[in-house]
Amino acid sequence: MLRFASMSIIQVRDISEETHRRLKARAAEEGRTLSELIRDELDRVAERPTWAEVAERIGSREPVRLSTASAAAVRAAREERDEQLDRP
Repeated sequence: MLRFASMSIIQVRDISEETHRRLKARAAEEGRTLSELIRDELDRVAERPTWAEVAERIGSREPVRLSTASAAAVRAAREERDEQLDRP
């Protein structure tokens, strides 16, 4: 027995003619329908975490403890680069 996923319909209004034209052309270039292109893009957007989720993940991590201050590490890397390039 085949089961089909329930599909919802979304209608987007007030899209500029330019945006519609560009999306339609992009879909045609990719050999897809406009609906397929937009559905795939919406799926991709829905998979990405929100900014709030990203901030929560970052906030839940342990702080990084560096053995050398960032400015000192950058300074040392620049000095090493300058020596390799034979700069004063």
